[in-house]
Amino acid sequence: MRVCICSLALASLASTQLVSAAPVAGSAKLIGRDDAAAIQYVPGSVDWDKVDWSQVNWSAVSWDAVNWQSVFSSEQPPIYTSEALVSSAQSQPPSVAPAPPSVVPQPSKTASAPVPTSVVPTSVVPVPTPTSVVLPPTPTLVVPAPAPTSVVPPPSTPTPTPTPTPSPKPQPSSSPNPSPEPVYTPESTPEPVTSSAAAPEPEKPASSGSLWGLTYSPYNTDGSCPDVGTVTSQLQKVAGVTSNIRLYSTDCSQLRNALQAISSSNLNLGIHAGLWISDGESRMQSDLDEFIAATKQYDSSLVKGVSVGNEDLSKGMSESTLIGYINQVRARLQSEGLGHIPVYATEQDAHFTKAIAAVCDVVQVNIYSIFDSIFTSVDSSVKSVIQRADNIKNNVAGGKPVRFGETGWSSAGSTGPSPLSLASEIAYVQKFKCAAAAAGYDYFYFEAKDALWKKGQALSEQSFGIFGSDFVQKFDFGLLNLC
Repeated sequence: MRVCICSLALASLASTQLVSAAPVAGSAKLIGRDDAAAIQYVPGSVDWDKVDWSQVNWSAVSWDAVNWQSVFSSEQPPIYTSEALVSSAQSQPPSVAPAPPSVVPQPSKTASAPVPTSVVPTSVVPVPTPTSVVLPPTPTLVVPAPAPTSVVPPPSTPTPTPTPTPSPKPQPSSSPNPSPEPVYTPESTPEPVTSSAAAPEPEKPASSGSLWGLTYSPYNTDGSCPDVGTVTSQLQKVAGVTSNIRLYSTDCSQLRNALQAISSSNLNLGIHAGLWISDGESRMQSDLDEFIAATKQYDSSLVKGVSVGNEDLSKGMSESTLIGYINQVRARLQSEGLGHIPVYATEQDAHFTKAIAAVCDVVQVNIYSIFDSIFTSVDSSVKSVIQRADNIKNNVAGGKPVRFGETGWSSAGSTGPSPLSLASEIAYVQKFKCAAAAAGYDYFYFEAKDALWKKGQALSEQSFGIFGSDFVQKFDFGLLNLC
């Protein structure tokens, strides 16, 4: 049986600095001077016969602090320090504790130090000076020490993980239409357009056909002509996002290189070619000769159509001149055995006339809302271009199929009130793709890559690509499949 009163006596002696009067053999060590000090005690090493018990301040003993369970335990008591007592003081005192004995016994030599397990109460029960030795009564209630509170570590914070050139070069257009803007109802909630909302993802291939078509100008950043290897590499990426490409000219052997790339790599791409006519009939004839030669060299079924010019009425060409070029090209193709290839013009919707539509196999219109004088939201901008295409279909086309030759959104620069950012470009292409599909329109989205070869032009004109000028994706093309 272990009696803990001895250690309480030592604590009392420590508080009165009387422990030095007893020969404690280095095993009961005074740690501090105040009542919160603790005694390190090694059992069996105190010479209790030499302790002057008359000097013990029994009134300083807190009997409520006695762990009576440990008193009758044969288990070796731990060594406490002042830190342990402070920790113990944070627990709740037992609701019931045995009353102190009226007489305190003199400890035997085999007594062991008690194990404090509860808070020392603030109230102190005075104890009379003992006159005889009486063993403490067996406690009727054992109060266990409070269980330690488990500590759940805070969750760890995850480490937060961008071509010889003819002169002048054909310029695919993304210029504004001079016609009055269509009237439409603004959205109740404008589209958010912050540049930080979306950061470019790592390049991921998208399924073929995410976009119906994509315009492609192959010129290098410095304006030079790319070789067939470069064109092949780029078209392999383009084939991951569309099944149709639109070219504007035959210069830089771009039609021939594209046909070779598609044939050699077995790409699922159809070519909608273009003839440049803005520099006069001589240039138009040169492009037509190259178009026929390249088409005959490769599989002509890869060529799905040819546009005679691009926005030439808006550049000042007369309607009759354009109609004459269209008829001339069609007659030449028929004589070369290529009469199955559709022939058409591509014009801004504001300049497309019924007479032009009458000689075209397809009514192909370029429509942009990015240059509108009023901006309310990307949703409204998409609705605007669909409404304008509907107007051409209902009032100009004469039953011919209507197709977007160009539409798009720039990711940088300024064109007016429309916000230009990567976030708004992504929003526009997503919403336009879904709206065009719902309305039944085919289209060529402008454009495949950023056109840094357009030296001296506005940044906005250079930043329409879904690929950067280095042909790295500007965003995750999986976002194009969300309709």
